Amino acid sequence: MTGAATRGACGPGVWGAPQSAAPDWREPTTEYDRAVRIRAAVLEEFGRPLVVQEVELAEPKAGEALVRLVACGVCHTDLYTASGADPTGYAPCVLGHEGAGVVERVGDGGPGLVTAGNHVVTLFAPECGECVHCRSPRTNRCVAIREQQGLGFLPDGTTRLHRHGEPLRHFMGTSTFAEYAVIPEIALAKVSPEAPLAGCAPFACGLSTGIGAALYTACVEPGSTCAVFGCGLVGLGCVIGCRLAGAGRIVAVDLSEQRLAEARHHGATDTRVAADDTVDWIRAETGGFGADYTFEATGSVGVMRQAAEAAREAWGLATMCGVAGKGETLDVVPRLLITGRRVAGTSFGGVKGRSQVPGLVDRWLAGEIDVDALVTSRVALDEVNDAFAAMERQEGIRTVIEFA
Repeated sequence: MTGAATRGACGPGVWGAPQSAAPDWREPTTEYDRAVRIRAAVLEEFGRPLVVQEVELAEPKAGEALVRLVACGVCHTDLYTASGADPTGYAPCVLGHEGAGVVERVGDGGPGLVTAGNHVVTLFAPECGECVHCRSPRTNRCVAIREQQGLGFLPDGTTRLHRHGEPLRHFMGTSTFAEYAVIPEIALAKVSPEAPLAGCAPFACGLSTGIGAALYTACVEPGSTCAVFGCGLVGLGCVIGCRLAGAGRIVAVDLSEQRLAEARHHGATDTRVAADDTVDWIRAETGGFGADYTFEATGSVGVMRQAAEAAREAWGLATMCGVAGKGETLDVVPRLLITGRRVAGTSFGGVKGRSQVPGLVDRWLAGEIDVDALVTSRVALDEVNDAFAAMERQEGIRTVIEFA
């Protein structure tokens, strides 16, 4: 990138600066290439509020794209990492992974999977299309860039984020709590430009995870009975996925009457306030056998056990979507398994991001998914800590940060 910055592909103005101002370029150094200042929410230390501040973002290299973020969902995984409960977490870093935006430019020499002007959903679960897992229909766990991504770096083992000349790590390969992000091309899903990007953001994690758990991990069969434990965004996604799959009965379980009402709106046929006798009630409602498919979407190992116990004898499948705390284990009585029940985990709902997220967005545009009802709050980047607090109070379904 030489000379003055070019204008963005979807409107006037230069990336990382007010539209009427020239970018504040930094000259190349031995540490990083030409960079521009952006605002981002930085996790400085675990258990402390995020700090919204200026950081420096370098231009994309081969295989990478510069994305202007339009919206970003505030996901429980961000809060989980910020709290220090995630054993793989690190600080400092720029958090955020549920993003949607517009490609501004692409690094020279890349595969050309995206081009300037594309509307995209960011993918913490990339899809290279070539690795042993991408070539298998059984999983979406692409291994192409996993090692460096887990360490907070881009595929070449370096970072495009800096602060005062010092490297600042990425989060989940995305770092979307920022005005702009540099993201691997294989971690971007091109979506219809007709889809409002604030509604696209939840498809980057929570909504796709729930829908995919039903459609791609459990492969729910038409006419079956399903039970969903937890009715946050992931759980409501499970309800939606079960409905899209043609389930005959969908039972939603949660502590909140308000969330149960949301579950009914999205397709639940039965709702029940969570209690100690929930498993017994589900069995009684299913002739003593249990539900054909159960889904756990809370992160509580106690609820995970309930989901396993509520699965049908002989062929029931319990799918775990939630993320448990550091050091926690799931205790399942072996007899539940030798009588035919199965327990499965799911990552991003088994969704192959570049291949399948665009189709899920199209189903929203076709009226099959009510995304507007799921985005219950919209805030500015400076309010990210307030969004975390609201999440802890279980207010609303999904808060989305919108960038001016």
